[in-house]
Amino acid sequence: MTAPDPPPPGDTQPGWSELLRGRNLLVSLALSGGVAMHAVNLYLATTILPSVVREIGGIEYYAWNTTVYVVASIVGAAVSSRLLGRMGARGAYALAAGVFALASLACALAASMPVLLAGRTLQGLAGGALVALPYAMVRIVFAERLWPRALAMVSGMWGIATLLGPALGGVFAELGMWRAAFWSLVPLIAVFAWLALRVLPGRTADGAAPAPLPVLQLLVLTAAVLAASVASVSASLPAMAAWLAVGAGLMAAFVRAQHQPGSRLLPRGSFRISSPLGGLYAMSVLLAVTVTCTEIFVPLFLQSIHGSSPLMAGYIAALMSVGWTTGSLLTSGLQGTRRTAALRAAPLLALLATAALAVLMPLPSGQPALMLAISAAMVTCGFGVGIAYPHLSAQVLTAAPPDEPDLAASSIMTVQLCATAFGAALAGLVVNLVGRPVAGGSELDAALASRWLFALFALAPALCLRLIWPRAARM
Repeated sequence: MTAPDPPPPGDTQPGWSELLRGRNLLVSLALSGGVAMHAVNLYLATTILPSVVREIGGIEYYAWNTTVYVVASIVGAAVSSRLLGRMGARGAYALAAGVFALASLACALAASMPVLLAGRTLQGLAGGALVALPYAMVRIVFAERLWPRALAMVSGMWGIATLLGPALGGVFAELGMWRAAFWSLVPLIAVFAWLALRVLPGRTADGAAPAPLPVLQLLVLTAAVLAASVASVSASLPAMAAWLAVGAGLMAAFVRAQHQPGSRLLPRGSFRISSPLGGLYAMSVLLAVTVTCTEIFVPLFLQSIHGSSPLMAGYIAALMSVGWTTGSLLTSGLQGTRRTAALRAAPLLALLATAALAVLMPLPSGQPALMLAISAAMVTCGFGVGIAYPHLSAQVLTAAPPDEPDLAASSIMTVQLCATAFGAALAGLVVNLVGRPVAGGSELDAALASRWLFALFALAPALCLRLIWPRAARM
């Protein structure tokens, strides 16, 4: 394993220059590339999805495009640490990039929603590995003092995705060439794969054998997410309630399995909110859910309610990631009382912004002032989440059980993806339940759906605020 560059003499607090010079710069670019691939694809697909639905149908499975992608990403993220142990960074990244390229081609050729969903599933499987591997490697290739900066840099790739994803998707959608958007991912994947093969280490001969993958636990977790997703598109209330009960039962079984001895998907203490690790995961989940409900349906709401173009709707939705990236980069170096204040302000900003969206989005107007207010709320919500996430992630690495550091590192993205998947399913459930007042109707009351969606999901940052306030000073 290649050692990170040593710190310059006399540095007491590491700056960005230490992370972005020499060998550290090349490694940083390689690690960030995986997250960029995953994020660009997510924004691209979100932006072009209204155009896709208009051509091949499947509006009732609108949220499933995100759900299956994220569910498969959970599997990819869960196996990433095992791939890293068996194949090394080069092999793991090369395999994930190859599968991602083939899946993108399948999406470009899709003639129906089931085929597109199959392609998105494969994309998610590879994307989950690409986005989780950097988190597993940060603690290996960088000194501990650089972890908050490195994690902020990795999550900051979502900011680059806000430029590439909506731009690619919006332009191709407005030209009526949404398939070309998926084709355009292939050269980006090729560039990333070349960089990863050049600078990342291969398999080490003295590396410890990876722990066996808890396949049954992974299947149970996946089934729970899918059951919640089926509930979100069920045509009747009894069917919806039945699938929700199935999902809840499977999730309870998964939690019980995490308390049993043997191989686990998450480190010990992950489901005890009173424990340091459980509290960190709970706060991360609540913030991730806040982002999920907002980003998935904002393009649809903007186009349906306000008549925005696909390009404009995509960029407004992406403003949340702009805020996330800005917050992460500006505050990742905070320490002491300043970090405590930032952590406490983070969920409060997200709460105020989500509540504002519940009021602003349903208004029947596309006037510039209203669009500016919606945009400001998106940036504020993302900024609040971005303030907290690098510090929460770095604390996960230090709060993990001593014998499970690698599992804790890879679980950061696994937990975030699980939150995104359940958030997407819950968002789809709310939209389909309250947005279709006529039973069996195909028309969506987007204004009504948006009001309920943002109002209900404002509970997530409110709960996070309750959890983080007494703990922030101890982080």
